[in-house]
Amino acid sequence: MLIRIRRGWELPESAATPEAVVMGRRAALGAGALLAGAALAPPAWAQPAAQAMRNTRYQPGREPTPEKDVASYNNYYEFGTSKSIASAAQRLKVSPWSIRIDGLVENPREIGLEDLLKQVSLEERVYRFRCVEAWAMTVPWTGFPMAELVRLAAPRPEAKYVVFETATQRDTMPGLRQSWYPWPYTDGFTIEEARNELAFIATGMYGKALPPQNGAPIRAIMPWKYGFKAPKSVVRVTFQAARPVGYWEKLQASEYGFWANVNPEVAHPRWSQASERLLGSNERVPTRIFNGYGEFVADIYKNLQNERLYA
Repeated sequence: MLIRIRRGWELPESAATPEAVVMGRRAALGAGALLAGAALAPPAWAQPAAQAMRNTRYQPGREPTPEKDVASYNNYYEFGTSKSIASAAQRLKVSPWSIRIDGLVENPREIGLEDLLKQVSLEERVYRFRCVEAWAMTVPWTGFPMAELVRLAAPRPEAKYVVFETATQRDTMPGLRQSWYPWPYTDGFTIEEARNELAFIATGMYGKALPPQNGAPIRAIMPWKYGFKAPKSVVRVTFQAARPVGYWEKLQASEYGFWANVNPEVAHPRWSQASERLLGSNERVPTRIFNGYGEFVADIYKNLQNERLYA
């Protein structure tokens, strides 16, 4: 008679765990790992931006401001009137995102941001940025020339101005409850300004997607103008014949005009513009006419002697 002695590692088949239980546990563990990975993943804006070559035509003459300073010192009244709105701004919903193009254009439409970016050429530009409050920074922006957006919009001949409008997400933007402000935030430029080679549409900075506090996912940059002429989180671009009145001009026209070109010789009614404080170092340096970009933009204004160009 054959006598079989089981080894220590052998078990009867009846002791095996059913396959369905094992596979269910594996699925649960896999889902848990995915959730843990999602919790540890950085926010979308911290992901690398699309690769873009730096355009060296526009030398800033300064080292870029440390990224942490640019990302933590922000004006964005939709999230609050202090400079410390970065935490609150993380609630901004940036995906999906679309932009309405309307007004005096051949084909009014709404276009998704992803579709828009397929039709433009991304590059990186390092620009000086000057706030009307007399502080300044230098930022490597990723984006594309505003002229490309104008081309895609195909404005009609009677369109003389382009207006940018910022998002109004009432469930994420507590500042919108302050009804005395003229929401939504808008500001505009002439078609000639928008087609200027310096005018830029930014979708990233420091090689990453734009953070919410800096205007994610898409904003305007006009480096020769004071920073309030750079609408964030753009949802609408309108072409029109009449000169627009922007958010700050509606609030206080004596302090904030349409042109808002940087000029050290024209003071704000409440402070001098002769110098500026550099974020990151607090060094004060002389302000330059057109923020140092006169060679690219001064000709736009040569026949506008009677205009209030710099306030």
